[in-house]
Amino acid sequence: MTEFVLVAGAWLGSSAWDEVVPELRAAGHGAHPLTLSGLADKRQVTAGQQTHVQDIVGEVERLGLREVVLVGHSYSGIPVGQAAERIGDRLARVVFVDSNVPVDGESFLSGWPEGRAAVEASIAEHGGFWAPLTAADYEGQGLTDAQIERIVAGSTPHPGATLTEPAVLTRPLGELPATYVKCLLDGAEPSAEVAELLKSERWRLVEMDTGHWPMFSRPRELARILRRSVGDT
Repeated sequence: MTEFVLVAGAWLGSSAWDEVVPELRAAGHGAHPLTLSGLADKRQVTAGQQTHVQDIVGEVERLGLREVVLVGHSYSGIPVGQAAERIGDRLARVVFVDSNVPVDGESFLSGWPEGRAAVEASIAEHGGFWAPLTAADYEGQGLTDAQIERIVAGSTPHPGATLTEPAVLTRPLGELPATYVKCLLDGAEPSAEVAELLKSERWRLVEMDTGHWPMFSRPRELARILRRSVGDT
């Protein structure tokens, strides 16, 4: 049995995976959605990026999981990628869902130069937090009005320190067994960093014809992709 640890991107907690978890469990796998510190019901907890890395490592250790697939969406690909190398032989695979990937010594904002000024301004204006998106920001991402409403209702401000702290890697990310899920409505091509990693024989690319939040727009399809990443058809 594979144990999936599911980590959503900025602003979102474990409830983002509510429609994916039953699909994985029905197929006989473990599914463990995780809320990171500073978000959702943990929003009172002070958090930096390394806090989030430890959240993930700590959950794997607390539950005594083995044959673990770490799943990181959007921002959370950065702490998930770091956690993956820290759980040792417990790791079966990493799945990056339309996500950022960690680069040693670089932060989330380092890899997002076009939007950096706007994010930094939001953090400064909102007491150290990145303000959630509005409903209008989700247009064109393959989401229904009800799905957008659910995302917006489940979003909380994102702790700014997690976006500015640098990642820490001890070995090349391309050495990890990984699947990268590219959501085509959010851009047809992976980032330059991801394209380079996909040259590794240990990395695979899967495309989804949907937007940046497939756990909302295509939960069953995403669950199938997660199962297939470990050879479950």
